[in-house]
Amino acid sequence: MIYLSPPHMSGKELEYVKEAFESNYIAPVGEFIDRFEEKVKNYVKAKSALALCNATSGLHLALRVLGVSNSKVIVPTFTFIGSVNPILYEKNEPVFIDSDEFWHMDLNLLEDALKKEKPKAIIAVHIYGQMADIENIKFLADKYKAILIEDAAEALGAYQWKMENGKWKMNNSAEKSDDFSVRFAGTIGDIGVYSFNGNKLLTTSSGGVMVSDNETLIKKARHLSTQAKEEGFIEYVHKEVGFNYRMSNILAAIGVGQMEVIDERIKRKREIFEIYKSELSEIADFMPELPNTFGTRWLTTLTFKDLDPFEVIKKLKDNKIESRPLWKPMHTQPLFKNAKAYINGKSEEYFSRGLCLPSGTVMNDEDVRRVCEILRNS
Repeated sequence: MIYLSPPHMSGKELEYVKEAFESNYIAPVGEFIDRFEEKVKNYVKAKSALALCNATSGLHLALRVLGVSNSKVIVPTFTFIGSVNPILYEKNEPVFIDSDEFWHMDLNLLEDALKKEKPKAIIAVHIYGQMADIENIKFLADKYKAILIEDAAEALGAYQWKMENGKWKMNNSAEKSDDFSVRFAGTIGDIGVYSFNGNKLLTTSSGGVMVSDNETLIKKARHLSTQAKEEGFIEYVHKEVGFNYRMSNILAAIGVGQMEVIDERIKRKREIFEIYKSELSEIADFMPELPNTFGTRWLTTLTFKDLDPFEVIKKLKDNKIESRPLWKPMHTQPLFKNAKAYINGKSEEYFSRGLCLPSGTVMNDEDVRRVCEILRNS
């Protein structure tokens, strides 16, 4: 069976989990939580990080600590429901924005919505491991005084090159430059969130990490994530509503092992994408990459020129190969039938013609070419 994006252990995870067991720190406290947070924040060059039970809890805490409640929040329509549910947790109203040619939020629609809706916040989503046009989204957020939260759940390791004197600083290689003159997805807004779910680039089984250069926000989120228990009291004292959102030391131990192979995993994801692209460009168009950005290609995604993706999914399943449709736009979901949406039709077009191909780093080249052969014969 070829799965869509299964976990891929490095071998070090079990060693670290055994260490955690031997220390008897198997609760949401321990050395590996600190090490995991340190590894993530150092990799993406953020000042602080907080390990959590999942990325959805991170978005919820981001809205809470930034004071976004009973307001409007802009979010792409072409995303997973996990980007949107936290908006509702804080009694906010989502305002959906349709896609551009790069599959991310259309900037013209975004500005139109900012003018008319006057939202308190924007949640920008980096889908399928590719960078959104975050620099221009941030410009608009600042212009209209909106808080910017980055849902980088699918895009740990994706980055853009920095701008110097109004021009993009380029690097001729496809690797990060030695002076780290790059900005990672999740580090440009007020708060960013990554997912370590079982199907992501890296996994802790279930997990998420919040990052920010504002250490006060992370400290507040850490407090809320542990049931908002006040420090300095032997008894449990609570002054506000809190949540049980912390990650366990066991899962963090897995995360430490996974972070040690992040560059290898990204390299292999991009190699898989390149094989698909070289083999299937006659029958499909692939999700483009924004100029001056480097995506992880967490999932290789495409839109067919003629084929019905749902028929292709069935054929692949008959051959014991897992695939998935693209995200069904949020504005078409029954839950959001009355929600405000700024629509140009692109997300619905992508959904109707699109497919997520199996992209697990456990796949070898022969596996990828087998998928290609089935698609070419569909």
